[in-house]
Amino acid sequence: VKYWIILFVSLLSLLCLQKNSVLCIGEEQPKNCFTELQVLKGHFDIVRFLVQIDDFRCASAGDDGLVLVWNVETGERLQELRGHSQQITAITTFTCNNGLTSHTSLITASSDRSLSLWDPDTGNRVQTISDLQSSVKCLLVLERLCVWVSGGEELCVWNKDFQLQCHRQNHSDTGITALIELPKNCIAAAMDKEIVFEILRNCIGLYDFTSVSSSDGLFASGSHAGELILWDAIDWNILAYEHILWEESQACTQAEIRLAAPKPSEMSIQHLTTNGTHILAAVGSGLYVYSILTKTVVAYRKVAHDSNVLHTMLLSDSELMSCSEDGSVRMWEIQDLPLPAEPASPGLFGMWTFGRSNKQTGPPSKKVMDVPNIRTLELTGDLIGHSGAVQMFVSFRENGLVTCSTDHLLILWKNGERQSHLRSLALFQKLEENGGL
Repeated sequence: VKYWIILFVSLLSLLCLQKNSVLCIGEEQPKNCFTELQVLKGHFDIVRFLVQIDDFRCASAGDDGLVLVWNVETGERLQELRGHSQQITAITTFTCNNGLTSHTSLITASSDRSLSLWDPDTGNRVQTISDLQSSVKCLLVLERLCVWVSGGEELCVWNKDFQLQCHRQNHSDTGITALIELPKNCIAAAMDKEIVFEILRNCIGLYDFTSVSSSDGLFASGSHAGELILWDAIDWNILAYEHILWEESQACTQAEIRLAAPKPSEMSIQHLTTNGTHILAAVGSGLYVYSILTKTVVAYRKVAHDSNVLHTMLLSDSELMSCSEDGSVRMWEIQDLPLPAEPASPGLFGMWTFGRSNKQTGPPSKKVMDVPNIRTLELTGDLIGHSGAVQMFVSFRENGLVTCSTDHLLILWKNGERQSHLRSLALFQKLEENGGL
């Protein structure tokens, strides 16, 4: 009986590793500095947005229509901005410089078909625009021109005094979902199955893309079909094309019986971000790192989370972070793939594999040997604190990390060693002021 119990436990552990190897990181996470957390309460519905105001403040917004301003050093709620009657659909910062001083304001859009300008220092609503024809889904500030753009069923350009400069009516089911700034006073807007390049009131539509990420001199777009295209930001020409979900090799196809095709969500690029040298794409529950220099995928993790990845960030050329519908925030490091082991005899149960291929945790269907210099993403930290899907996060570097979720909470993650050192310094300073014990 003891022999069969040991055999059963071993087989169960093996199945767990095959299902999702990232679940077995364990409690020891030496590269994860976020060992302290502080829960921030104030919202009473899903928190979808976070924006950084300065080095020590951020604003959160979501489905309750509230905008809350927080101090990330102390976790204190500084301001509560009330005025919208329905959920917030977009939020951004707007910094105006008059040559001597600069001041950062907040612009919010809501399902109540209004736009508002807020002063985060006082909590006052400075400007408001109501009775819009439709809800605004995205906002873009062009600080160099001191104007800002709203996107939805309409594309509108506003000045700093909230006066409409020009607008363009769009004809699509979803409206404009993303905006980025391009050189030569141009913008690119993702709209349904098109990218619209706008120069004042002139535009052209191209291809089937939904999310956009910008870098110097070029920008990238990703589609729900797993397509990644690199564009020239000046001439709008295609520089490179990559289909993230690689085609299967013939050998794999012959050795596997498929019961169903991948779900659309497993192919969709949900989020793109760049640091100028690499592009990080969230595809379904996986992560893919694309090199702008070599125009190839250089590292990947086909199953990085248990559910769709919603937000990503490149911390450096070798470190990145992601959050997911599964409620986790994970830290990753780009590492070389291990050397291939000698193939084992497949045996009776290894001759055929049933089920969907997307459930594999190994390399994608394209053989690793077909992709030169390919690397992998190794999990270095797993931040577990939310009970709902983590919508996004904002990094304040050494001052911490802020995450928001469908559980109505924000969590402020801190470097435990740094916080312990700061508390010790504060204690010694207090003792010195009081003349010792």
